[in-house]
Amino acid sequence: MRGRILVGDHDGVHVMLFTGDVRLTLCKAMDDYLDEMLKDPCIRSIVVDLSATENIDSTSLGLLAKLSIESDRRFGYRPTLISTQTDITRILETMGLDDVFNLVREPLVHEEQLGDLPPCAATEDQVRTRVLEAHRVLMGLNEHNRAAFQDLVTTLEAECEEPQFSRCASR
Repeated sequence: MRGRILVGDHDGVHVMLFTGDVRLTLCKAMDDYLDEMLKDPCIRSIVVDLSATENIDSTSLGLLAKLSIESDRRFGYRPTLISTQTDITRILETMGLDDVFNLVREPLVHEEQLGDLPPCAATEDQVRTRVLEAHRVLMGLNEHNRAAFQDLVTTLEAECEEPQFSRCASR
């Protein structure tokens, strides 16, 4: 099943529901949405529901880690992450996301109140930049992640130094 991210907010409560196979193809739209959401001065809570997620890649996990770290830094608030599937929960715990989110194993009830996150075209540079940033965030969570993603980050950083990717450092 193709990946989708459904979003909704009401009175400062922001909800994101990830469905299907959530991959880096959604990273620009997701990152743009997170940036806008974190600008909300009336934000009260953030809930990310992964109960309908079949697969989630490390780029998406890195963006979630960024969301939690920024939420804590800006608002002193730790978002809630819902994961009802054991394999997804195991990935979250292995990557250290249970250290930066309130992890809940009960499903969200009112999915019909959410709307699709609109698709967002991304250049190869924009995707590469977000992949690099997301993996740097994951590496900062724990030593396991640092070892797991060091080669990928080194490779992406080298590619960003090539003339055709000189804009990798900027968005």
